Amino acid sequence: MPAEAYILDGYVDEPTCLGVPPYISPYIRTVAGVLIGHEFSVRYLTIDQLRKDQHVITVLDRADLVVMIAGVTVPGKYLGGKPATLTEIQQIGHMVRGPKKLIGGPIGFGYAKEGGQRAIRQVISGFDALLAGEPAVAIDNYLNGNEPVGMLDYSRTDTWSGIGSGIIVQHPDYPYVMCELETARGCSHGATGGCSFCTEPFYGMPKYRSIEGIANEVAALYAHGARHFRVGRQPDILAYGAGIGEYPAPRPDLLEDLFASIRTAAPALKTLHIDNTNPATIARHEHESREALRAIIRYHTPGDVAAFGMETADPDVVAANNLKAQPEEVFRAIAIVNEEGGKRRDNVPELLPGLNFVCGLAGETEMTYALNEQFLNRVLKAGLTVRRVNIRQVMPFEGTPAYMNNTLGKHERRFRQFKEYVRSTIDLPMLRRVYPIGTVLHDVHIEVSGNLSFGRQMGSYPILVGIPLKLEKRSTIEAVVVDWGMRSVTALPVPVEINTLSATAIKWLPGIGKHKVAAVIAKRPFKTLKDYQNIAGNSMLDPLLKF
Repeated sequence: MPAEAYILDGYVDEPTCLGVPPYISPYIRTVAGVLIGHEFSVRYLTIDQLRKDQHVITVLDRADLVVMIAGVTVPGKYLGGKPATLTEIQQIGHMVRGPKKLIGGPIGFGYAKEGGQRAIRQVISGFDALLAGEPAVAIDNYLNGNEPVGMLDYSRTDTWSGIGSGIIVQHPDYPYVMCELETARGCSHGATGGCSFCTEPFYGMPKYRSIEGIANEVAALYAHGARHFRVGRQPDILAYGAGIGEYPAPRPDLLEDLFASIRTAAPALKTLHIDNTNPATIARHEHESREALRAIIRYHTPGDVAAFGMETADPDVVAANNLKAQPEEVFRAIAIVNEEGGKRRDNVPELLPGLNFVCGLAGETEMTYALNEQFLNRVLKAGLTVRRVNIRQVMPFEGTPAYMNNTLGKHERRFRQFKEYVRSTIDLPMLRRVYPIGTVLHDVHIEVSGNLSFGRQMGSYPILVGIPLKLEKRSTIEAVVVDWGMRSVTALPVPVEINTLSATAIKWLPGIGKHKVAAVIAKRPFKTLKDYQNIAGNSMLDPLLKF
């Protein structure tokens, strides 16, 4: 009987890698591949499964080996799961006593509870070894009798990612699992030290996976039922294979080959999105970037988001932190992505930019926040659209310039005012542009069930959809947008079954409101659309009603 190994997923979130459900990180698949290669029977569990059932500790205790992957270097807010805390990690290390216990991932860089705090390197007690460097390579070395240290080597990890691809079927959300695909590690901006706060330069200058290696992994994942993919494990998708230099010009031919190969490997995929895109690449290499964006759009699925690490609209803060792009470059990049990706398909824009702001950086003043607000207002007034604006406080890590040189705690009041300004003044009109009333959203996966249920589409930064009905968790529906929140939309299932819809849901229908709910309920059941219109009037949702 083979030895038994468990992978415990504590979830990861890095500048270029997301592994919080419904996402599964590349680390999980490569680690699974290594363990299978060493003839272990491999099982997968998440930190959320352990939280719900402490009996999982007993299950882990009976294993021969436990490998935990964890660590957050980019703090965020999550719906599908909550990353493991340091306390939880330490407790697991001490409570699981039977097997050898290894831990790897960005937890090795340090830990902070949330943004706005320094991340402190920790001695993680209770584990037999910290997997330094690339976890899969470190485990392989450890199981071969060497030190648990490993440098990234795609000739090895490409093989393991294919062998370990079947681990996704054990994910609690399967088949609604977003497979984060790695295309590169390291950052070309690291040539000048990188952004002051970022951990990606810890990985060195860019190393690119081959198209063949990526396509082979996609084919293996697809064979195990994966249908949702994001080319997200990279600092700038447009720089894929682009060569040396701090701001290399995109290679549209390589991106065409990459995305075509993914499509060939997964012909009936349902999601193919991207993540990080350097706005300076677009602004400095406009022609090549337009061609590269067009190549992506030819093969991706709509509703995609190109995440711009803008960080600030204050040129002094850009200079003090060696950031990637000046505000004018970001503005130009927003316009270009709108021009290339603004066309709608399946009711949503093909590709829109998203903006990331990081607050608490060196050189920040009260004026910084005013400049941020002025920049966003300019984007809004120019008629341009961004899919979302993320705002966070820096989490400085030891080894980055921001660790000692930052302004954390100096402008808390202004930080909160900036967040409120964006939520109330920018987010709402942007949501109205992206998701006008009557927009039908396909395949909304319900993640939270209640009198107000919440779901999202699979994708890169999918919009949060609130449905004022109790819906079954993990069910999938079509939904039509009927209103907007600051960072979410309110929607109703399609078709809208007007004769059975609850009063709390009816009030969200256009033209109804609180005043006509009683009249609609009193006249039900309606036999025809005309009967309903006599009470409620006409609306753009009429074709979606069911009698």
